[in-house]
Amino acid sequence: MNLKLTLLGMLAASGLHAQTNPAILHWIQNPQGTTGAHWVAGNTTLVQDDVAVNVQQVQYSNSWVYVTTHGIPAYPTGPFQDGNPSQASDQNAIYKISLNPEVNPGTPTNTSGGNIGIFINGVSLFDYRDGVSWNNQTQAEGGGPIMGPPGQGVWNRDAIVAERAGFDCAKGHPAMGNYHHHQNPSAFDMDIVPVSDVCDSYAADGLYVIDANVHSPLLGYAWDGFPIYGAYGYANPDGTGGITRMKSGFQLRNITTRTTYADGTTVTAGPPVNATYPLGRYREDYEFIQHNEPDYLDEHNGRNCVTPEYPAGVYAYFCTVDENWNSAYPYVVGPTFYGVRTGAKVTSITESVTTYTASPTAVAEQIDADQLTIFPNPATDFVAAQLKGLNTIDWKVELLDLNGKLIQTTRLYPGSTIAYFDTRALYSGEYLMVFTHGATQVTKRISIAK
Repeated sequence: MNLKLTLLGMLAASGLHAQTNPAILHWIQNPQGTTGAHWVAGNTTLVQDDVAVNVQQVQYSNSWVYVTTHGIPAYPTGPFQDGNPSQASDQNAIYKISLNPEVNPGTPTNTSGGNIGIFINGVSLFDYRDGVSWNNQTQAEGGGPIMGPPGQGVWNRDAIVAERAGFDCAKGHPAMGNYHHHQNPSAFDMDIVPVSDVCDSYAADGLYVIDANVHSPLLGYAWDGFPIYGAYGYANPDGTGGITRMKSGFQLRNITTRTTYADGTTVTAGPPVNATYPLGRYREDYEFIQHNEPDYLDEHNGRNCVTPEYPAGVYAYFCTVDENWNSAYPYVVGPTFYGVRTGAKVTSITESVTTYTASPTAVAEQIDADQLTIFPNPATDFVAAQLKGLNTIDWKVELLDLNGKLIQTTRLYPGSTIAYFDTRALYSGEYLMVFTHGATQVTKRISIAK
């Protein structure tokens, strides 16, 4: 059966009216006006900013959802240690996304530089590229953030590989102030084998923490209106078979020279394959291999499947990672869209819309002690708590002694995963960390050793 036609039937059967469409319900809004913060290289004290985090407003019509955001996450941004002079700054943006995504029956549309989607915290999604390509005439990379003549756009550099030193702990960085992720937005230090040491000095926060035991959360929407999930999903598209890591269908080509594309087309030569320009540095170093296993994704990095938010089925993209949870090409969406690209950044709303306001019961959830990881424990200078999965709740977090005396209070904000306390002034001993939201309360015991 034609999978694209099957998807149309699933969408029709799902009855996604505006009031129940996940593309309206699942944005992380910020009614409290919480503002962002950033790290400065060499300084482990957060710098507080005055720009509100997450999404400020969600409005919708029968066809579109409009997301108003400043583009700033609740988790701290920076530092960007590759010489990037930019900081995450107010984008004052309205993003328009289709509530009725259309399957593209013709030639797929390529993803492009800049925004190709938006995460549920209002932060931008970019594709694999950084605007740099190989210039065969100068025998050097050019374009994008590099000074000098631009390349020919034949061998296009992969930002995840080439700009790793410039990503912050949450795997993001700004382009002219537009903070964005090219990849799975979970902190480097939460990977099984981290490929960056930036989290050694700055708190390992991000949009969510991978949990291999549950279906990953809904993390955003691509410009074609189809949803984006984290790294894990149901083993089978119909929702059966347990939970497994979603796998990219792309693999590195077995080449020693860069003179042809994967389809055999002869092209302008790229750089040699060596330690300076290793395989994987350029998008054209990859080839797509069709797999029959249901946990492998298609050439757009998605599949038709059941998800928790779409029990009747939907086409969904996944943030692919390898067995060590390191980002795996094509990372989120791409190199082409599955659907018709209709999303955009707009300057105003020109139709009648309804404002969606989440009620307290709409975001109520429960956590248990197993979802919280305390580190280091025993602690010396600081102690932190990391929440698995995606946090959409504003938690009050208290540090108490065993007699119940309050020592410190902080918050675990929606759209972030970590709360921590400075323990340098505390005596050695046993303490309690208490998380409270409404009637829900979780307590973890910690030790401080000096």
